[in-house]
Formats: sequence, C-alpha cells, structure tokens
Amino acid sequence: MPSFGVILAAAGQSRRFQDANYKKPFAPLAGRAVWLHSAEKFLERGDVKQVVIVVAPEDREAFVEKFGANLAFMGITLVEGGAQRADSVRNGLEKLAAEIDMVAIHDAARPCLAGVWIDKVFETGARTGAAILATPVVGTLKRVGPDGMITETVDRTGLWEAQTPQVFSRAVLTRAFAIAQGNQSTDEAQLVEATGQRVTVVPGSPINLKITSREDLRLAEQALKALPKPKLSGPAHPFANDDMWR
Repeated sequence: MPSFGVILAAAGQSRRFQDANYKKPFAPLAGRAVWLHSAEKFLERGDVKQVVIVVAPEDREAFVEKFGANLAFMGITLVEGGAQRADSVRNGLEKLAAEIDMVAIHDAARPCLAGVWIDKVFETGARTGAAILATPVVGTLKRVGPDGMITETVDRTGLWEAQTPQVFSRAVLTRAFAIAQGNQSTDEAQLVEATGQRVTVVPGSPINLKITSREDLRLAEQALKALPKPKLSGPAHPFANDDMWR
C-alpha cells in the first residue's frame, strides 16, 4: 500500500470572504474551524502518514496561538506559504517525509468531503500517477465583456470543474515543480499537465464545495450533517468543548 502525504492549502488571502475577523479556512463551522473539518477527513485514514498545513507567513503567529494544541495532538506539520498557491504547495511538498510515495493537495476551505471520494481519487492517483476530483459543468456558461454584456455562450461539452483532493505520485509532482519555472497555475493539475503527464478525472460531488463567501458557511453546515462523521483514533484537541479557536 502506498503511503500518502496530504498538503492542506490555507495560505490564500480570502479576499472574497469579506470577514474582518477570519480568513475562510479559520472561520468557525459547526463547532470547529473549517480547516479542522478538512484535516479530520484525512487523519482517520491508515494510508495517510503525514498531514501538512500551509498558512500565510502573516497568519503563522495567530494560527499557532489558536491551534497550536490541535497541531500537536493531531501530529500536523505547519509550513509557511509563499506569494502564490504554487509557491505554497511547493513549500509543503518540501516538508513531507522521505517515505511518502503519493501526495494529495486539498483546499483547507473545502470541508465537506466524504471518505468514499477520497478512496476513489487515492486509488486512481496511485494507479495512474495523477488524478483529481471534479464535477461536470451543468449550467449554461456565458463569456462577459468588461462592459457587463454577454459576448459569447460557451459550449460546456466536456467541461468539468476541478475540485480537491488532487493526487499525484511524488515523483510526478516534484518533476512538475522543477519544470514550472515560475508558472503560477491555479491548481496542481495544471502544473502536472504542462509536463505531458495525463491527469485522470474522478467524478466528485457538488457537496464537496469550496467556501468562498460567508453564505457558503451555511451551505457547508447543512452538507456536513449529511456526511459520515470521521472516526479519529486519537484526540483532535486537548479540550473537549473545542473552545480553543474562539
């Protein structure tokens, strides 16, 4: 069985979230921070040997103050991010233990994840070297000009919306970063595609939403109620009421 390392991407600026108190991965959701929901989905797995969370340098001090005990009890590695997502994920990759075979990158602000989806993308990634969760685009797509007027209706045939986790063999992902040379892609699959490596799409679910606005928190809270609860073998935190993030 291959060993997996998980990189939780939480170093973004959360500009669209528009909350003076929280960036979206650190906002409270159903009794704990958003990123903790994401982390728990991987910590319950026997094939995940290491979890790394990447935060912006300016958030590190406050993050440790609020979540330092969680990091210690859950065995999560904290890493500072870079200027762009690719820089942050590269920093996380460099901190993975040598024995890690496969790397999964997951948005820390994507907390509504089911184990069966992880199973499928992990298995496909281990078999093919590169796989992502995604959903087919079902809405009608319009290209809009700077004046707010529609310029084109875009054919949605064959279009899928990428999600995370995105799973790659460590060798494939390391090679992609070596070749990238400043290519600031919006996801890791794009970096890997640029090397000529084919990436397999594994059907995901709209429930696996990424929190972008405060309204998304309400949707996520309802989605979490419909998902199986993670069964951690150890404590997620030292305080039963999880007041440490407040």
